Amino acid sequence: MDFTGFFSDLHYSGLIVGLCTFLIIGLFHPLVIKGYYYFGLRCRTWFAAAGVVFALLSMVVPGFIAQVLCGVTAFSSFWSIKEVSEQRQRVLRGWFPAGPGHKSETEA
Repeated sequence: MDFTGFFSDLHYSGLIVGLCTFLIIGLFHPLVIKGYYYFGLRCRTWFAAAGVVFALLSMVVPGFIAQVLCGVTAFSSFWSIKEVSEQRQRVLRGWFPAGPGHKSETEA
C-alpha cells in the first residue's frame, strides 16, 4: 500500500476547523472570567460588538476555513454575553472573586 498517495488524498479542513474551534472556545472561557473581573457586566457590550464584527467578517473574507473560523468566533462571542451573566452568579456564590472596582454586586 502506498501511504504517500493515501496521505496526499486526505483533506485536513475538518481537523483544522475542529482544532481551531476547540482553541477559540478555550480562549473565551478566561476572557469571560477576566472581563467580568475587571469590567463587570459592561464587557457584554464588547462581546456583542465582537460578535457582530466577526459575523460580518465571516460573510466577506475569502476562503472556507477563514469564513468558518470567523463564524465560530462570532457565535462564541455571542455565547459569552450569556456567560458573563452566569459569571456574575458564580461571583455572588463566592466561587470567584468580585474584582477591583466593582461598586456593587447588585448591578443590573
